[in-house]
Amino acid sequence: MTIQWFPGHMAKATREVKENLKLVDIVFELVDARCPLSSHNMYLDEVVKDKKKVIIFNKIDLCDKKETAKWKKYFEERGYKVVYADAKNSNSLNGIIGEAKEELSEKFERMKAKGIKPRAIRSMVIGVPNVGKSTFINKMIKKNVANTANRPGVTKKQQWLKLNKDIDLLDTPGILMPKFDNQEIGKKLSLIASIKDDITPLDEVALYLIEFLKKYHFEDFKSFYKIDISKDSESLEIMQAIAKKRFKLIAGDYDYDAAIKLLIQDFRTQKFGLITLDKYEDMLAHED
Repeated sequence: MTIQWFPGHMAKATREVKENLKLVDIVFELVDARCPLSSHNMYLDEVVKDKKKVIIFNKIDLCDKKETAKWKKYFEERGYKVVYADAKNSNSLNGIIGEAKEELSEKFERMKAKGIKPRAIRSMVIGVPNVGKSTFINKMIKKNVANTANRPGVTKKQQWLKLNKDIDLLDTPGILMPKFDNQEIGKKLSLIASIKDDITPLDEVALYLIEFLKKYHFEDFKSFYKIDISKDSESLEIMQAIAKKRFKLIAGDYDYDAAIKLLIQDFRTQKFGLITLDKYEDMLAHED
C-alpha cells in the first residue's frame, strides 16, 4: 500500500510547529479513540520532545471503550497524561483545562515567585488529520472559529485562538508521519479518514477491514449485510457477496467499486457497532 502521505503542506506545518513550540506552555495531542496508537503521531513526539503534553482520546463515543481503556493505561504507564473526550459534547471537555493547569502548576508557581505577572496558559493542538481538532476547538471556545468537516486537510494554517481568560490556543493543520513501517497503520488511518480516499488504494483498505471484521466482529458484520458467509470465507468472496446483495449487475458484472466504498462508509458510520481498530493483545504479540 503506497501513499504519498507527507505532502509539502504537512512539511511546512511541521516546521511551523517546531518554530512555535517555544511560545507555548503545553501541547494537546488529539488521537482517535478507535485507533489510539495508530493515530498517535510518534514523529510529532520527537518534534515536541520535553514540552508538557496531554493526549486527548477523542471520539470516545465511537470506540469499544473496554479495548480503548487498555490503551489509556498503556500511554499512562509511559508517562503520558491521558483524558477522554467526545469533541461533539461540551461536557466531556470541561476537565481538559483543569488538566493543563495541573500539569503547569509548578511552572506558574515559579513564575509567580519571580514576580512575573500571571498570564493565560499558551497551548497548542496537534494531531493527524481528521481526529476532530477543529470540532474540539469550537466546543472549547463555544463558537465556530475553526473550519470543520469529516475529511482530512480542512485546517490549512496555524492560528491563535482565545479559549477563555485562562488559556490561549494555537491550532495547527493535521500532520501525518513521513512514512509508516507497518502498513496496517496506513490502512487504519484510511478507515478513520485521516488519509484522503482519492490517494488511497481503497480495495486494499476494504479487504483489510473484512479480515478485521471476520476476526473480531463477525456476527455483527454478517447480520448487517444478511449474507451467507463463514469465518473461513475468503475476503474477496465476501466482497463479492456484498456487491451481489447490494448492487445490480452492470455490463454483466457487479459494481465492486461501489461495494468497496459502501463497506468503508458503513464502518465510518458505526454500522458494525462500536469498534477499536488497535488491538492491545495484537501489539503485545508483535512485541514478543
